[in-house]
Amino acid sequence: MAHTAKDKKKLIDRVRRIRGQIDAIEKALDEEKDCSSVLHHIAGCRGAMNGLMAEVVEGHIRSHILTNSNSPEDKQAQAQAAEELIELIKSYLK
Repeated sequence: MAHTAKDKKKLIDRVRRIRGQIDAIEKALDEEKDCSSVLHHIAGCRGAMNGLMAEVVEGHIRSHILTNSNSPEDKQAQAQAAEELIELIKSYLK
């Protein structure tokens, strides 16, 4: 995917921050921190993951759905990309 390759460094940096947040969850559990501390770490990780998802979804929409071509092949590819995105979002929100 061209849009993920173009933003590769930014996306990898986000993933590394998420990894750090997951490590913080593990550390809090290992150190038997109180529930509110663990929940705070989990919420931060979830927000970071949602941010990553939003960034990749935005790139997908801009690169695969909002194209200016009017050829039948491109229209079909756009429709397929939209359907894939709809299914992905449905599974993500379960």
